Amino acid sequence: MTDPHGTDAYSPREIAGRVKDFCVVKAELPLLQLTMLGVLAGAFIGLGAMMFTLVASDAGLGFAASRLLGGLSFSLGLILVTVAGAELFTGNNMLAMAWADGCVSTRQVLRNWAVVCAANFAGALGLAALVWLSGYADLNDGNVGRTAVRIAIAKAQLPIAEAFFRGVLCNVLVCMAVWMALAGRSVTDKVLAVVFPITAFVAAGFEHSIANMYLMPLGMLLGAPIGAADMAHNLLPVIAGNLVGGSVLVALVYYVIYVRAPAPRAQEQAQTPAPTHPQSKNT
Repeated sequence: MTDPHGTDAYSPREIAGRVKDFCVVKAELPLLQLTMLGVLAGAFIGLGAMMFTLVASDAGLGFAASRLLGGLSFSLGLILVTVAGAELFTGNNMLAMAWADGCVSTRQVLRNWAVVCAANFAGALGLAALVWLSGYADLNDGNVGRTAVRIAIAKAQLPIAEAFFRGVLCNVLVCMAVWMALAGRSVTDKVLAVVFPITAFVAAGFEHSIANMYLMPLGMLLGAPIGAADMAHNLLPVIAGNLVGGSVLVALVYYVIYVRAPAPRAQEQAQTPAPTHPQSKNT
C-alpha cells in the first residue's frame, strides 16, 4: 500500500483509480455548484489566454521564444483550475473513463459536459468584457489590442478540418496534464505536471475551445471583423476535436489499460490450477 504521507508520486494504475473517483464526484455535483465552478474555470482559462496575448504582442521576441513563453504564461489557466478548484469542460472529458466502467450514466456525463461547457463560455465571455473595459488592449502602445484582433481573425479563418484536428491534439495534452497532476501529492507537483503539456500545446498552435471562448469575443469587442457565425465556425469543430482527444485518446485508452476487467476466459484460466502429472509406475 502506498504511504499517504509519502513524497513519491501515485503510480499510473493508482492515477486511473483517482480519475475514476474524481469523475464520479464531478458527475454528481449539484447544478448550482457545477455552474459556478464552470464559470470560474472559463475565467481562469481566459486569464491564461490574456497572458499569452501579452507575450505574443512583443515583436522583439523570436518565433520560438514567443510561442514557448506564451505557452508558459497560458499555463496559469490550468494551474488555477487544478489547484484552486474549478470545472473545465476539456478536463471533464475524462468522465469517459468512469462512464466506460459503468460508474456514471450517459445522462450524467452529457449533463456535466453541457452545463460545464455553457458555464465556461459565460466565464470566458465575462472576463473578455472586463478585460476590454480595463483598457488592457492599450498596453505596449496598443500592440496588445492589435494582437488580440489578429488572433481572433486567424481563428475565425481556420479551416474546419484543421480546427478539428488541432482540437484533438490540444486536448490530448490538456488531459495528460490533468492525468499527471493527479499523480502529484503537493501543489508543486501539480504545477510542474501542468506546465510542460500546456506549454507544448500552445507553442504548437493547437486549439482549446474554452480559450477561444475568451479570445474571439475579446477580438470582436476590439473591432475584429468577425461575428457569431465565425465564432461558431471555429468553436464547433474545436469542441468536437477536444472531445475526441480527451475522451477517446486519453480517457478510454487508459481505461482499457488500467481499469477494464480481463475477459472471462482469461479469468477462468488464471483461476484454474495447473494439472498434476502422476508419477510413472515404471520408475
